[in-house]
This record gives sequence, structure tokens and C-alpha cells, in this order.
Amino acid sequence: MDLDAHGGNKGVFHRLSGGGGGPRGNHNDSNKNQKVCFHWRAGKCNRFPCPFLHRELPPPNSSASASNGSHPAKRGFSNDSGFSGPPAARRTPNFNSSSTWGRTGNNRVVKKTDKLCNYWIQGNCTFGEGCRYLHSWSSGDSFSLLTQLEGGHQKVVSGIALPSGSDKLYTGSQDETVRIWDCQSGQCMGVINLGGEVGCMITEGPWIFVGIPNLVKAWNLQTNADLSLSGPVGQVYAMVVGSDLLFAGTQDSEILAWRYNAATSIFEPAASLKGHSLAVVSLVVGANRLFSGSMDNSIKVWNLENLQCVQTLTGHTSVVMSVLCWDQFLLSSSLDKTIKVWAATERGDLEVTYTHQEEHGLLKLCGMHDLEGKPLLLCSCNDNSVRIYDLPSFSERGKIFSKQEIRAIQAGPGGLFFTGDGTGQVRVWNCKAEQPTPAT
Repeated sequence: MDLDAHGGNKGVFHRLSGGGGGPRGNHNDSNKNQKVCFHWRAGKCNRFPCPFLHRELPPPNSSASASNGSHPAKRGFSNDSGFSGPPAARRTPNFNSSSTWGRTGNNRVVKKTDKLCNYWIQGNCTFGEGCRYLHSWSSGDSFSLLTQLEGGHQKVVSGIALPSGSDKLYTGSQDETVRIWDCQSGQCMGVINLGGEVGCMITEGPWIFVGIPNLVKAWNLQTNADLSLSGPVGQVYAMVVGSDLLFAGTQDSEILAWRYNAATSIFEPAASLKGHSLAVVSLVVGANRLFSGSMDNSIKVWNLENLQCVQTLTGHTSVVMSVLCWDQFLLSSSLDKTIKVWAATERGDLEVTYTHQEEHGLLKLCGMHDLEGKPLLLCSCNDNSVRIYDLPSFSERGKIFSKQEIRAIQAGPGGLFFTGDGTGQVRVWNCKAEQPTPAT
């Protein structure tokens, strides 16, 4: 997978939009019934000429709205009072006077994204470039599909790891395997059979950690060490490294911790963090704290020095699927269709400072920077899509589509990122430089 070299060859996915297959222009409309063709809406009208319209009728007063230059209201705060946290959290070097949570700056136009053509997915859309739905796995101009890895997993991709300095990509799946991909050729170089569904996978330094039922596998790429860390009960859904400890969130609601002993070259059990009532499915470390999201709808905040729970966050009403630290903020996503932004109060506790509403449940968050160093948030939803937003404005850059839910997202170097979906498909994407606005 020579990612740079494949960019030109794989850049065939582009946005196809338009009004339809029939003749255009108002002079034809007078000869047609003022009704929209049912078969055209279904994407399978083959009449030419068709006695019905191959376009949507304008809504009432749409011309007046257009002439007045009105636009739909953009997502944002119900009031513009700013942040509820202390001054340090309200204004940081990443913020400026025109950029706050949920407020879209004037320098970006938020485009309404289109629906993916189901007939194109099945390979039988007859409209071609005349189809009014997307014939592409993405929408937006800020990123593009580089390649997809062929001959891969047979079930859900549940983890993706790109070790620092390595030329290999590792993917784990519920098909009970880890696959190793060559980053130059894009070919699968090896398959590791684990005998259990992969629940998660991370990399830290030379180590790759793979969570499977009742076990964590630890592989050292430098020494070829292959270790098995016992202790988990049930599936291991999430892992993270912090303060020289490996943490694992398990199906039985506990968070287990191990510390590596360099003298004996083994991971020794260090602690068991108890407090959640259901499975722990997301973990992240930041600000000397461990944050854990659970199926009990809560987030717990743990002090990394003494491993004690210092706060329980109860803002979500469904499973907290993902947690992410960005700048001085904690971001959490849930099946309750919200992303919540948490900021510290004067007392040091976390409170919700902004809530972003989606139309579907959220599965995974991933943070990265574009080629200009601007922060981006990738949000996987259970409608088989990934939304990509600017931070902190939550203005939309575009969407990625898939045949099934995307459960794994991993950022890479140089604007690359990787996605894995429910069919076992792994795709490689890259951010594109923004085009300068031409001078007038």
C-alpha cells in the first residue's frame, strides 16, 4: 500500500449529483404533469421521454427564501454565553474570538451532504452520472479514499493499530484473527488465529495489545515476545496506556491494570478498578486522569496516582461508546445520539459545556489534524456513516459511507486515517489540502 503513489489511481471516487435522466429546462415542464415521477425517485425510470417530472418540486416560497439569501440555522449553543468552566478552559491557544463550541465560523460553508445510492451499492444503478444520489463512499472535498485492503476479514473489524515507525498495519476482527498488512504493497502478509473474537486492539511503543475473551495478548515487535495477560472475565472491550500502566475495560464491569516489569519481562497485575455496574466499553487517559465509559450509561473519572474514582459523570442516557480527550476537554459519545463536551469547573469537577445532537447513535470517536494542523473529529454513527467535523465549531467537513457500521477508526501520520466496518472491509483515507479561494 504505497499510499502516496496510490493516491492518483484510487481517486476515482467522486461525487455524482444532478437532477436526473430526463430533459431539463422549464420549456419541457409545460408538457408534463406537475407530478414527480415515482420510478425516478426509486432510481429505475427508463421512460424517455417521461410524462412526469424528473426533479423535485420546489417547496412553497422557496424562490422568495433564495432571493432573500436566507439559510438554514446552523447547529450551535442555545445561548452564546461561552464556556462554563474557569477562564483557562474558556480561552486557550486553540480558540479565537470567532471559534467556539458549536459555532460555525464565517470562513467555511457547511454543505448539506447527500444520500448514498442503494442501487449503486448493489451495482445496478442505471442513471450513472445522472443519478441524484451519491455514487461515492464519501462526500465533501476535504478527504479522499486512497485504497481498500482486499482479501481481508470476514466479520466486523474491531481494532486497527499502526505501530510508530512500522511499515505494517495490524487489524483485528470478530472473525478471531489479526491480519498484518504491508504498507507499501497493501497486501496481507500474515494472519494470526487467536481462537476468540477481537474486542479491541491498541499499540504503545513496540507493543501491540489485543483484547479477546478472558485474555489480553501482548506482542513486542522488537523482541518478538508473545505474552498472555490473564485476569479479564469476559470480553475485553477497551484498552489504554497511562502512567506506565496498561488498563483494560472488561465485560464484567471491572478495569484491570498491569505494570511491565523490565527485569522479568512480564506484565504484572497492578490493580482492579471497580465501580461500574455493567461492561466497560471505552477508555482514555488525559490530565492525569483515566476516563471510563460504560454500558451503565456513566463515565467514571479515576485519579492515576492512587487509582481512586474521583467523579461519576451521568449526562448520557445510553451506552457511552467512546471517550476522547482534546485540549482541556473531554468528549464523549453515546447511543443516545449525542456528543457531550465536558470542561472543568472552578472546583475541578467536570460539567457539560456543550452537547452536539446527531440523528443516530454514535459508536466511535477519533481525533486527528488535517494537513494545516486544524483539529478534526471523526464520529462513527450506527447509520453506516462517519461524520467529520471541525473542532470546536462542529461544522461538517463531509461524510464517509459504508455497507455496515464502522466500528474501528485509527488516525495515521500525514493526514492518513483508517476505517474498518461490519463486513470486514478496511479502507485507507487521506486529508486533502484546502483549495485557496480564488481572488476576485
